[in-house]
Amino acid sequence: MGHYVNFKEELQQRTDYAEEVIRRWLPEERGFSKTMAQAMNYSMCAGGKRLRPILLLETLRLFGGDEKLAEPFMAGIEMIHTHSLIHDDLPAIDNDDYRRGRLTTHKVYGEAMGVLSGVTLLNYAYETMFRAFELTDDKDRVIRAVRIMAEKTGIYGMLGGQSVMWKMMANHWRRTFSITFMNTKLLH
Repeated sequence: MGHYVNFKEELQQRTDYAEEVIRRWLPEERGFSKTMAQAMNYSMCAGGKRLRPILLLETLRLFGGDEKLAEPFMAGIEMIHTHSLIHDDLPAIDNDDYRRGRLTTHKVYGEAMGVLSGVTLLNYAYETMFRAFELTDDKDRVIRAVRIMAEKTGIYGMLGGQSVMWKMMANHWRRTFSITFMNTKLLH
Protein backbone atom coordinates (compact mmCIF):
# COMPACT_ATOMS: atom_id res chain seq x y z
CA MET A 1 0.00 0.00 0.00
CA GLY A 2 1.47 3.30 -1.05
CA HIS A 3 1.25 6.77 0.38
CA TYR A 4 -1.90 8.52 -0.85
CA VAL A 5 -1.52 12.27 -1.33
CA ASN A 6 -5.15 13.00 -2.18
CA PHE A 7 -7.44 11.04 0.11
CA LYS A 8 -10.66 12.32 -1.49
CA GLU A 9 -9.51 11.27 -4.95
CA GLU A 10 -8.42 7.84 -3.73
CA LEU A 11 -11.71 7.34 -1.87
CA GLN A 12 -13.67 8.33 -4.98
CA GLN A 13 -11.77 5.80 -7.09
CA ARG A 14 -12.51 3.05 -4.57
CA THR A 15 -16.16 4.12 -4.32
CA ASP A 16 -16.47 4.04 -8.12
CA TYR A 17 -14.95 0.54 -8.21
CA ALA A 18 -17.30 -0.69 -5.46
CA GLU A 19 -20.26 0.78 -7.36
CA GLU A 20 -19.13 -0.98 -10.53
CA VAL A 21 -18.87 -4.32 -8.69
CA ILE A 22 -22.28 -3.89 -7.04
CA ARG A 23 -24.01 -3.12 -10.33
CA ARG A 24 -22.55 -6.26 -11.94
CA TRP A 25 -24.23 -8.42 -9.29
CA LEU A 26 -27.70 -6.82 -9.33
CA PRO A 27 -30.68 -8.89 -10.48
CA GLU A 28 -31.88 -8.60 -14.07
CA GLU A 29 -35.14 -6.72 -14.47
CA ARG A 30 -37.10 -9.35 -16.40
CA GLY A 31 -39.66 -12.09 -16.04
CA PHE A 32 -42.47 -12.42 -13.50
CA SER A 33 -40.44 -10.65 -10.81
CA LYS A 34 -39.43 -7.69 -12.99
CA THR A 35 -41.09 -5.10 -10.72
CA MET A 36 -39.42 -6.63 -7.66
CA ALA A 37 -36.01 -6.44 -9.36
CA GLN A 38 -36.71 -2.84 -10.39
CA ALA A 39 -37.56 -1.89 -6.80
CA MET A 40 -34.43 -3.64 -5.51
CA ASN A 41 -32.21 -1.99 -8.12
CA TYR A 42 -33.84 1.42 -7.53
CA SER A 43 -32.66 1.26 -3.92
CA MET A 44 -29.28 -0.29 -4.69
CA CYS A 45 -28.49 2.38 -7.31
CA ALA A 46 -29.40 5.32 -5.06
CA GLY A 47 -25.72 5.96 -4.35
CA GLY A 48 -24.03 6.18 -1.01
CA LYS A 49 -20.57 6.04 0.46
CA ARG A 50 -20.12 2.30 -0.20
CA LEU A 51 -17.82 2.05 2.81
CA ARG A 52 -18.80 -1.55 3.64
CA PRO A 53 -17.68 -3.02 0.31
CA ILE A 54 -14.60 -0.78 0.27
CA LEU A 55 -13.57 -1.92 3.77
CA LEU A 56 -14.27 -5.55 2.87
CA LEU A 57 -11.98 -5.33 -0.17
CA GLU A 58 -9.27 -3.44 1.72
CA THR A 59 -9.33 -6.07 4.48
CA LEU A 60 -8.90 -8.80 1.87
CA ARG A 61 -5.99 -6.86 0.37
CA LEU A 62 -4.43 -6.44 3.80
CA PHE A 63 -4.48 -10.18 4.52
CA GLY A 64 -4.11 -11.40 0.95
CA GLY A 65 -6.51 -13.29 -1.23
CA ASP A 66 -8.21 -13.38 -4.59
CA GLU A 67 -9.96 -10.05 -5.19
CA LYS A 68 -12.46 -11.67 -7.57
CA LEU A 69 -13.62 -13.81 -4.65
CA ALA A 70 -14.40 -10.63 -2.69
CA GLU A 71 -16.79 -9.27 -5.33
CA PRO A 72 -19.92 -11.29 -4.44
CA PHE A 73 -19.33 -10.37 -0.79
CA MET A 74 -18.85 -6.69 -1.64
CA ALA A 75 -22.21 -6.70 -3.43
CA GLY A 76 -23.82 -8.89 -0.76
CA ILE A 77 -22.84 -6.69 2.17
CA GLU A 78 -24.23 -3.62 0.42
CA MET A 79 -27.45 -5.51 -0.39
CA ILE A 80 -27.84 -6.37 3.28
CA HIS A 81 -27.28 -2.74 4.23
CA THR A 82 -29.71 -1.46 1.60
CA HIS A 83 -32.35 -3.98 2.71
CA SER A 84 -32.15 -2.46 6.19
CA LEU A 85 -32.58 1.05 4.75
CA ILE A 86 -35.64 0.02 2.71
CA HIS A 87 -37.25 -1.45 5.82
CA ASP A 88 -36.23 1.46 8.06
CA ASP A 89 -38.04 3.83 5.69
CA LEU A 90 -41.35 1.91 5.80
CA PRO A 91 -44.38 3.49 7.50
CA ALA A 92 -44.29 0.92 10.32
CA ILE A 93 -40.72 1.89 11.28
CA ASP A 94 -39.47 5.44 10.48
CA ASN A 95 -42.04 6.41 7.83
CA ASP A 96 -39.54 8.33 5.71
CA ASP A 97 -40.48 9.69 2.29
CA TYR A 98 -36.95 10.50 1.10
CA ARG A 99 -33.53 8.92 1.29
CA ARG A 100 -30.44 10.41 -0.35
CA GLY A 101 -32.60 13.07 -2.00
CA ARG A 102 -34.88 10.55 -3.75
CA LEU A 103 -38.28 9.13 -2.91
CA THR A 104 -38.00 5.99 -0.80
CA THR A 105 -38.74 2.60 -2.32
CA HIS A 106 -42.18 2.31 -0.73
CA LYS A 107 -43.13 5.76 -2.02
CA VAL A 108 -42.22 4.80 -5.59
CA TYR A 109 -43.37 1.15 -5.64
CA GLY A 110 -45.91 1.02 -2.80
CA GLU A 111 -45.66 -0.23 0.75
CA ALA A 112 -46.14 -3.93 -0.06
CA MET A 113 -43.40 -3.85 -2.72
CA GLY A 114 -41.20 -1.98 -0.24
CA VAL A 115 -41.57 -4.83 2.24
CA LEU A 116 -41.15 -7.52 -0.42
CA SER A 117 -38.20 -5.89 -2.18
CA GLY A 118 -36.38 -5.44 1.14
CA VAL A 119 -36.88 -9.08 2.13
CA THR A 120 -35.94 -10.26 -1.35
CA LEU A 121 -32.82 -8.08 -1.34
CA LEU A 122 -31.72 -9.67 1.92
CA ASN A 123 -32.22 -13.13 0.45
CA TYR A 124 -30.56 -12.12 -2.83
CA ALA A 125 -27.53 -10.97 -0.85
CA TYR A 126 -27.01 -14.57 0.28
CA GLU A 127 -27.72 -15.93 -3.21
CA THR A 128 -25.00 -13.56 -4.46
CA MET A 129 -22.48 -14.49 -1.77
CA PHE A 130 -23.07 -18.21 -2.39
CA ARG A 131 -21.98 -17.63 -5.98
CA ALA A 132 -18.46 -17.27 -4.58
CA PHE A 133 -18.39 -21.09 -4.58
CA GLU A 134 -18.11 -20.85 -8.37
CA LEU A 135 -14.96 -18.71 -8.05
CA THR A 136 -12.76 -20.86 -5.81
CA ASP A 137 -11.80 -24.37 -4.82
CA ASP A 138 -11.46 -23.23 -1.19
CA LYS A 139 -15.07 -24.01 -0.28
CA ASP A 140 -14.39 -23.83 3.48
CA ARG A 141 -13.36 -20.19 3.17
CA VAL A 142 -16.63 -19.31 1.44
CA ILE A 143 -18.64 -21.23 4.05
CA ARG A 144 -16.91 -19.35 6.88
CA ALA A 145 -17.46 -15.98 5.18
CA VAL A 146 -21.16 -16.59 4.50
CA ARG A 147 -21.64 -17.85 8.05
CA ILE A 148 -20.06 -14.69 9.49
CA MET A 149 -22.28 -12.52 7.28
CA ALA A 150 -25.39 -14.45 8.37
CA GLU A 151 -24.50 -14.25 12.06
CA LYS A 152 -23.71 -10.53 11.91
CA THR A 153 -26.99 -9.87 10.06
CA GLY A 154 -29.32 -12.09 12.09
CA ILE A 155 -31.12 -12.01 15.41
CA TYR A 156 -27.90 -11.47 17.38
CA GLY A 157 -26.59 -8.93 14.88
CA MET A 158 -28.07 -6.13 12.79
CA LEU A 159 -31.68 -7.35 12.79
CA GLY A 160 -31.66 -7.95 16.54
CA GLY A 161 -30.24 -4.46 17.00
CA GLN A 162 -32.98 -2.97 14.85
CA SER A 163 -35.62 -4.63 17.04
CA VAL A 164 -34.02 -3.09 20.15
CA MET A 165 -33.92 0.32 18.46
CA TRP A 166 -37.56 0.02 17.39
CA LYS A 167 -38.60 -0.91 20.93
CA MET A 168 -36.68 2.05 22.37
CA MET A 169 -38.33 4.42 19.87
CA ALA A 170 -41.79 2.97 20.55
CA ASN A 171 -41.27 3.49 24.29
CA HIS A 172 -40.05 7.03 23.64
CA TRP A 173 -43.18 7.90 21.64
CA ARG A 174 -45.44 6.31 24.25
CA ARG A 175 -43.82 8.39 27.01
CA THR A 176 -43.96 11.54 24.86
CA PHE A 177 -47.64 10.96 24.09
CA SER A 178 -48.45 10.28 27.76
CA ILE A 179 -46.66 13.42 28.94
CA THR A 180 -48.33 15.53 26.23
CA PHE A 181 -51.74 14.04 27.05
CA MET A 182 -51.27 14.62 30.80
CA ASN A 183 -50.09 18.21 30.25
CA THR A 184 -53.06 18.90 28.00
CA LYS A 185 -55.49 17.49 30.59
CA LEU A 186 -53.88 19.52 33.38
CA LEU A 187 -54.09 22.74 31.39
CA HIS A 188 -57.81 22.39 30.61
